[in-house]
Amino acid sequence: MEKSYVIKKIMADAKGKKTHVLLTNSQSEILELNSLNESEDLVNILNQNSDSGWVYEVIEIRKL
Repeated sequence: MEKSYVIKKIMADAKGKKTHVLLTNSQSEILELNSLNESEDLVNILNQNSDSGWVYEVIEIRKL
């Protein structure tokens, strides 16, 4: 079974209500990566540079 990975950004407003958003590429399509290591590296960079407190997570997509 083939896998790919997308990145989810979790944002919270002042009242704590969370909103979940998938990252997109430069063509406004959902950014889909083929490497778990690459995805985790990008998430680590985004989390370290998030001055707004937003959190990024990797989601695994299984292709049938």
